[in-house]
Amino acid sequence: MLHSEQTTRVGRSATSLRAITLERGASAFAEGSCLITFGDTRVLCTASVEDGVPGWRKGSGLGWITAEYAMLPRATHTRTPRERAQLGGRTQEIQRLIGRSVRAMLDDFAFGEYTIRVDCDVLQADGGTRTAGITGACIAVVDAFAWMARTERVAASPVRRHVAAVSVGIVNGEVRLDLEYAEDVRAEVDMNVVMTSEGRFVEVQGTGEHGTFDRSALDALIELGSGGIRELLDLQRSALAR
Repeated sequence: MLHSEQTTRVGRSATSLRAITLERGASAFAEGSCLITFGDTRVLCTASVEDGVPGWRKGSGLGWITAEYAMLPRATHTRTPRERAQLGGRTQEIQRLIGRSVRAMLDDFAFGEYTIRVDCDVLQADGGTRTAGITGACIAVVDAFAWMARTERVAASPVRRHVAAVSVGIVNGEVRLDLEYAEDVRAEVDMNVVMTSEGRFVEVQGTGEHGTFDRSALDALIELGSGGIRELLDLQRSALAR
């Protein structure tokens, strides 16, 4: 059963985002960058412009956007070894999700044979690292394409829409927005929602971690996530206006 009342989570309601900050230009050398915080989660997102494209793309005149994700060893309570020889399944899943999300910002890849390489490095993790990464990566990609336009590598930025993402879940029978780690690990249902500024979904990842959930719960989670993303998109617009 879902509860509609709002409960306090360290000063915020069940339907409130954590404190969000977006710091553009956080890296002095990347063509686009954003240091994003979701509460105690901090992710440095950079977008690097590289000449050339993957072999399967060469000669097409088209560009490409790809993404990588990593968690620093002391981003969590205990040290996690670096993934040197082989990426873990979770890392691969997250960086593919980030890549799909930022590619949804474009209608096509007709910006010449350049690769935009997005790196999302988690400095500190308290839940929602992938959703923070997507939201921050959007800012970095916008600024990378703006740099390409300023340096006349493209006639105009190909960005057509923004993307943002947030986690939602059911904890103790209550639908909650933007889960912290302590909530995430005990959530009955855990979901990540990625949406564009046009109100269209890029991806919805939902799992019954400790049981199942019905259609009404699914609808409530998606509605809450969509509202949270609209707030994030407003924050992105404000950051880019500055």
